[in-house]
Amino acid sequence: MCGVLTILDLRGNPAKLRRQALVMARKLRHRGPDWSGIYADTRAILAHERLAIVDVVHGAQPILDIREGTVLSVNGEIYNHEDLRARLRRPHDFQTASDCEVILYLYDELPRKTS
Repeated sequence: MCGVLTILDLRGNPAKLRRQALVMARKLRHRGPDWSGIYADTRAILAHERLAIVDVVHGAQPILDIREGTVLSVNGEIYNHEDLRARLRRPHDFQTASDCEVILYLYDELPRKTS
């Protein structure tokens, strides 16, 4: 089971918070000993300790949708991920064969309400 750590609504020193996130994520390493990844911007920090099951070599997280800028860090297994990929309406820039990456593009295709 992966370990996921998230810090939202950043205030203060983002670089210091990133260092703190790395220290905290080390405490989760036993949950995901196969990969450690971190994503940080001005609004959020996501740290991921990965237990590799699907796409062991390339499925590192957090995963970034390079076109939309959406970031994903998830613990779980999407059993029908290949079927979901086949049902996407638009082409997407998949970076992995990971089961979880499809969530980014499902979200991207989700109808949005306009105000």
